[in-house]
Amino acid sequence: MSLLKIIKYGHPILREKALEIKSLGSREQDLIDSMIETMYANHGLGLAANQVGVLQRIFVLDVDQDREAEDEVATRAPRVFINPEITWESAEDEPFKEGCLSIPGVENEVFRPSQVKVSARDENFEPFEVEADELLARVIQHELDHLNGVLYVDRLSLLKRKLLGGKLNKIKSATMEELPSLPDSYPILIG
Repeated sequence: MSLLKIIKYGHPILREKALEIKSLGSREQDLIDSMIETMYANHGLGLAANQVGVLQRIFVLDVDQDREAEDEVATRAPRVFINPEITWESAEDEPFKEGCLSIPGVENEVFRPSQVKVSARDENFEPFEVEADELLARVIQHELDHLNGVLYVDRLSLLKRKLLGGKLNKIKSATMEELPSLPDSYPILIG
């Protein structure tokens, strides 16, 4: 288990659609453990595999963590979603301010369905379904977007994206300067 570097806005892998996982081996288990630790270390609510350079349909989340608790480890309740798929979503969209570990320092209000039903596999590759609302529904949709190559800023109006242009370009420029070193740094796992 190790901390992974989070890929930032502008890197092409964030626009790639992640590939379905056919089976779970030790490599995937190590990835899941490292993603969970990376999510906590970066104070995130969720993390998708392509955010750490891996094109596999996995995301982890923990919306129940108590960030103020003295014993943070005791308050953790990470969940693993492998090959997730939204099977139902409410017709009602709600606004909520979102941020992203791959787009640091940028937050904006995004409209998403207020409720979803998701089918996926867990860390033991066992199938499960979950009905989610509020923050859990929001984080699931945000992370699933990542696995489909979609970023939350893509869901903003053209005007809002233009207003964020300077910040996004600054992040993208820094990312592009790092690109030559990324292939050595990231284990881009496919399939």
